[in-house]
Amino acid sequence: MKNEVKSWNPKARKGVPNNKIQRLVKRVIDFSIAFILLIIFSPILFFVSFSIFTFMGSPIFFRQQRPGFMGQPFVLWKFRTMNDTFEKSGELLSDEKRLTPLGEFLRETSLDELPQLLNVVRGDLSLVGPRPLLMEYLPLYSKEQAKRHDVIPGITGWAQINGRNDISWERKFELDLWYIENWNLFLDLKILWLTGMKVLNRAGVNQEGHATVEKFKGFTSKWKV
Repeated sequence: MKNEVKSWNPKARKGVPNNKIQRLVKRVIDFSIAFILLIIFSPILFFVSFSIFTFMGSPIFFRQQRPGFMGQPFVLWKFRTMNDTFEKSGELLSDEKRLTPLGEFLRETSLDELPQLLNVVRGDLSLVGPRPLLMEYLPLYSKEQAKRHDVIPGITGWAQINGRNDISWERKFELDLWYIENWNLFLDLKILWLTGMKVLNRAGVNQEGHATVEKFKGFTSKWKV
């Protein structure tokens, strides 16, 4: 399926779910689908948990504080994909060196993301929305980039089906903001469908030379302060 990549336009209509009915409908859909998927994928969740415990030991899950709606922190859940391996100096090895073969497989197949369905059921995440990044990035955003927190973050999003981690930070933010300005339920359904295709193709999982993507260092002069 051909997918036209669109950029953010500050003059686009205000599509963000900004009234109670829209938010309620999106929330009901999120909860219903996530709950059903948790039941369907429960054997896979158990098998992955058992595999991690067998080959990597405990803990099974990776938990990290991430910024949610309006930048409020929540605990994001993933399956653990790396070991805590240290240099002789006592410093933690880079992500690329700590990523295990099992962890690499889980990332390539996006199985490491399955526990985030629990975050959706809890209301921390939506199925679709800008991906929640690191808390340390919050002070680095421009005024426009910070608008990505005007909505509940998601497991997948417009940026994920248009390059995922294999695009620049600048492009990723453009796509996030385009989604916010043009949101509608049909767009969410389209993103969910295309996400399935991306997962099957294992496309854009990481940038070359990185376990996932290079760190965000701040906005460029293109963005408004």
